[in-house]
Amino acid sequence: MTMQYKKVLVAVDGSKEAEWALKKAIEVCKRNHAELVIGHVIDTRNYPTLEAYDMTIRDRAEEFAGEILDKYKAIAEKEGIQAVTEIELGSPKVKITKSLAVKHNVDLIMCGATGLNAVERFLIGSVSENIVRTSPCDVLIIRSEKDN
Repeated sequence: MTMQYKKVLVAVDGSKEAEWALKKAIEVCKRNHAELVIGHVIDTRNYPTLEAYDMTIRDRAEEFAGEILDKYKAIAEKEGIQAVTEIELGSPKVKITKSLAVKHNVDLIMCGATGLNAVERFLIGSVSENIVRTSPCDVLIIRSEKDN
């Protein structure tokens, strides 16, 4: 039995692990002739309290998201993979599996084992852990930059 992925979602947050996941997702797409979706979720759960102090926080988060998605899309296209980018607002734990994966009808989600939010991971569990538990499709968690 052979398994071929047709559409791969790589969830990125700007961390080095996310970049490793992107590079491996590009290789998976090459081997499977698959489409690539690069998704980033801006975590808005704290905005109601933070925006009272600084109205530019969301703008900066969206600017950062756009910059990393543009960078990652350019990396994919340089490798010959056409990529679609998408920014979602909300909880990454929910939006990656319940929104991005479903909207783009992906059959594989790839992400780094750890990301930028170490405090949240310690207190309530990691985004990657939640993706594994709630994903509608296969999940590949990237732990290192080693070649496959």
